[in-house]
Amino acid sequence: MDRTAQKDPKNYKVWIWILSITIPIAVAILFTVRIPGVERLWFLPPIYASTNAITAILLVAALYQIKLGNKKAHERLMKTAIILSGLFLLMYVSYHMTSDSTSYGGEGIWRYIYFFILITHIALSITVIPFVLVTYVRAISGNFKMHKKLARITFPIWLYVAVTGVIVYFMISPYYY
Repeated sequence: MDRTAQKDPKNYKVWIWILSITIPIAVAILFTVRIPGVERLWFLPPIYASTNAITAILLVAALYQIKLGNKKAHERLMKTAIILSGLFLLMYVSYHMTSDSTSYGGEGIWRYIYFFILITHIALSITVIPFVLVTYVRAISGNFKMHKKLARITFPIWLYVAVTGVIVYFMISPYYY
């Protein structure tokens, strides 16, 4: 197969649909599964929160690099952000397969703020999957005009998800134990 055919966005459309649908469903299902005989992986939440923080930094750095015209650095930063998001997801699911969800113990206005951030974080973390995948495919297939157009939507959503993931961690962390 020649390189042009490999990078044809139509070749990725099915995979984008499959991943965009199966990832949220798999996460929801795996939340109900407990790995027998495995103790709670208590060390993972600060690691995956840090992964989210690094992802947010990489996204901003990638934007800065593309504004400077440094396409190679932008590409490397974005690929790293995608990999870190995947690692985050693996750690997040692993933690929840060994632990029950932690209830937020805050009261008053903080409770409403927490749940607003959490609900928007979850909804947008599902929504951003196809945006990231399509934006990436447009870049690797050389359709930079459409890549840029969609990246203007994808970037703030992905950044919001990464930053609010860290905020949710800090808000829930006092109630882990």
